[in-house]
Amino acid sequence: MTKRFIIALILLVIVCGGIVGYNLFRDKMIAQYFANMQPPAATVSTVVVKPISWSPGIEAIGTVSAVRGVDLNVETSGIVKDILFSANQKVEAGDVLVQLDDAIQKADLDATKAQAVLDKTSLERALELQKRRVGSDVNVDSARAAAEASQSRVASLQAALNQKQLKAPFDGTVGISRIDLGQYIAPGTTVVTLQDLETMRVDFTVPEQQFANLKIGQAVRLGTGGEASDELPFTGTIRGIDPKIDPASRLVTVRAEVANPEGKLTPGQFVQVRVELPKEDNVMALPQTALTTSLYGDYVFVVRPAEAAGKPAADAAASEAEKPADAAKPADDASKAAEEQKPHLVLNQVFVKPGRRYAGLVEILEGISAGDEVVTAGQNRLSNGMSVAVDNSIDPSRPANQQAAQK
Repeated sequence: MTKRFIIALILLVIVCGGIVGYNLFRDKMIAQYFANMQPPAATVSTVVVKPISWSPGIEAIGTVSAVRGVDLNVETSGIVKDILFSANQKVEAGDVLVQLDDAIQKADLDATKAQAVLDKTSLERALELQKRRVGSDVNVDSARAAAEASQSRVASLQAALNQKQLKAPFDGTVGISRIDLGQYIAPGTTVVTLQDLETMRVDFTVPEQQFANLKIGQAVRLGTGGEASDELPFTGTIRGIDPKIDPASRLVTVRAEVANPEGKLTPGQFVQVRVELPKEDNVMALPQTALTTSLYGDYVFVVRPAEAAGKPAADAAASEAEKPADAAKPADDASKAAEEQKPHLVLNQVFVKPGRRYAGLVEILEGISAGDEVVTAGQNRLSNGMSVAVDNSIDPSRPANQQAAQK
């Protein structure tokens, strides 16, 4: 009885020990598998850093106005008799735009002209009598004064009659009429706006730190905002710089002129302005998508080859070649092994000092050097030391339609 019990106990210990040992072995192998398992490499797009020619500039927002533009007002009161223009019509200097009722002024002018003729005749008669020594000097002086007074009244009434007409002071394009036929208008009433759209001026402000970089005749580029941010199709020239800096805003006002033959610029419109400065060579710049901003600073991910683990690929291939023919693996297996042992790419997080930005690029002042391969897309879930695979078939710095055309 005791012998059977001992045998059963031994068998139970063997079975339980085998189960415990199997579980421990399994857990150890699972932990070792996950410890040695490499996560899949993240796919990124990169760009190789190289010096470029940088076109610096002063960015600003400006307001467009016509070089010659005015709201036309009437000088006298009256009833609108005729409107001689239509909206958006091009007119020339001297063209009559509005005619007010001038019947009374014409009648007064005709009467004054008749009196002026009579006074002139009386003066001629008095001069003739004076030559004959019949008339006195007093009569001549009185007749001359009367004739001159009549001419002055004629000129005054003619000026009042001219004020009943509103004429264009210069060539340009008129806007929408703000009056109607038969309407009584008072002096100073705005009738229509007249704008010369051939040449426009743009007023904008720049910080006082840039005041020394501004010069008369300097080139500027302008855009209306309907184009891409780096496309400024209009070219102009600085014509005026305010010699005084606003003490409240610390800004200086600048005025530029730009030709507008196609009429794409409109008075009152806001535009993006860039004052062109001399080009700079050997500037390190990256696409703005490569730069990441955090609480600790701005940084980029630089792709670098990792150190090869174990025996180098060349040594592995040589050892394979030295094996006997019957023991050697196929050539494709050797190349596969060499490829597996080839150093892979890893990321290195580098903090940088960014500078100026323009046309989708950002200047890098410190942190990188020429030849570095920097990640430009796909860095949302990246971390320092992570394995990556480079795929430059997609370039975020170029529009999608251009990339599709090149495929």
